[in-house]
Amino acid sequence: MVLGRLAVWALLVGLIGSADLTHGQGAGGAHSVAMTGAMGNKALLVIAGSAPKALAAGDSHQGVKVLSVAGDSAVVEVAGQRQTIRLGGAPVSLGDQPGQGGARGERIVLTSGSGGHFTTAGSINGKAVRFMVDTGATSVAMGAAEARRLGIDYEKGQRGMAHTANGSVHTYRVKLDRVRIQDVEVFNVDATVMPSNMSEILLGNSFLNRFQMQKAADQLTLIRRF
Repeated sequence: MVLGRLAVWALLVGLIGSADLTHGQGAGGAHSVAMTGAMGNKALLVIAGSAPKALAAGDSHQGVKVLSVAGDSAVVEVAGQRQTIRLGGAPVSLGDQPGQGGARGERIVLTSGSGGHFTTAGSINGKAVRFMVDTGATSVAMGAAEARRLGIDYEKGQRGMAHTANGSVHTYRVKLDRVRIQDVEVFNVDATVMPSNMSEILLGNSFLNRFQMQKAADQLTLIRRF
C-alpha cells in the first residue's frame, strides 16, 4: 500500500513539475517539508516544493536532516528544530527564526518549474495537496475525486454551471476552511469542484486576491494584504 502511494506521488510530481518554496535559503532559512511516501527504511520527502527525495535516518538534503523513519512517519531536524512528519499529512515549516525575513505568515515565494508554471505543495483543511497558480481562475478549483479525498461534501455546495471545451458541466461551489502554503494560512476560501478529474488543484483568485503579487524573472512573491 505504501509503495503504491509512493509511485502515484512520484508520477504526479514528475508530470506537473516542481517549485522551490524558499528559493535561495540555506539550512538557516524556513523549509516546507512533507512526507509523500515510504520505502523500507527511507522516507520520501518533498522539501521546499522540490521533487521527492528518498532519505534514510542520518541523511540530509537542503538543510533538512532525517533523524528517524518509522513506517508512515519520520522525525526531521532543521536549524535545531525537530518535527515529526506524517505520510499524507500537511506540510510543516521548520527553521524560521523570529526577526529573520519578516514576520511569519505574510509572504509566499514561488519559483517557476517546468513549462513556466508556478506549482507548490500545500494543504487544504490540514491534508496535503499540490497547487498550480492560475491567475485566470476565479476561485480555487479541483476535481471531484480530489474533493472526496479531502473529505469535502461538495454535493451540498451551491450548484452552478461552467462552460468548457467539451461543453457545459455542473459545478459545485464550496468553502474551504483552511488553505495553507508555507507559513501562510488563509481561512474561508471559495472553491469550485468540477466533475472531471484534474491533475492538480488550481490556485485561483479567491486565494490570490488576498495577496499583492510581485513577479521577477522566474520568481513569484505573494505578500499578504491586511
